[in-house]
Amino acid sequence: MTSPRQDRSRATRRRLLETTVRCLAGHGWEVSTVAFIAAEAGISRGAVQHHFPTREALILAALEHMFEERAALLDALPDPGGAGPDRVHAVVRGLVDAIGGELFRAALQVWTVAAADPELRAAVVPLERHFARGVHRRAVRLLRVDDADPAVRGLIQATLDLARGLALADVLTDDSRRRARVVRVWSDQLAAALAGPATR
Repeated sequence: MTSPRQDRSRATRRRLLETTVRCLAGHGWEVSTVAFIAAEAGISRGAVQHHFPTREALILAALEHMFEERAALLDALPDPGGAGPDRVHAVVRGLVDAIGGELFRAALQVWTVAAADPELRAAVVPLERHFARGVHRRAVRLLRVDDADPAVRGLIQATLDLARGLALADVLTDDSRRRARVVRVWSDQLAAALAGPATR
């Protein structure tokens, strides 16, 4: 059983992480300083530094939080039921929706900085790999396929790469209509490939 103080500390920490994600997604890396995030969260800078002594510690914790939230979104995807192209389309659409959005935009800010910062990159890459493996497992479960087959594994990876590409295309403009068309075309192709003799 936790004390009220521990509960408050946990709630403050969660608010900080959620605010950091929102700031990164909406304002970018440069603007998202500890002072800015603290002000947005309605928390003193000292309280932020009590939980996270450096900006990097706060950003990395927020990144872990992002990955956990994105994984939770994928876990929350309902089993669409049915079979064939309609099932595959529902799964692909769910994966694309869960991978994109605010969490993706925030992660993109961190990846961009990490590309030129070896220390940050060394911290981010293992987190990203862990998340990617988890997403792959969830896609396999939802599609009800055996990814021991290299062809199936490649198709799942292509689907997840497509989802990330569509999320990237949506960063600057609302790409929802084109995204819906691409998802439909790809899911039809994926359903045909998964049903074909080459992937059995």
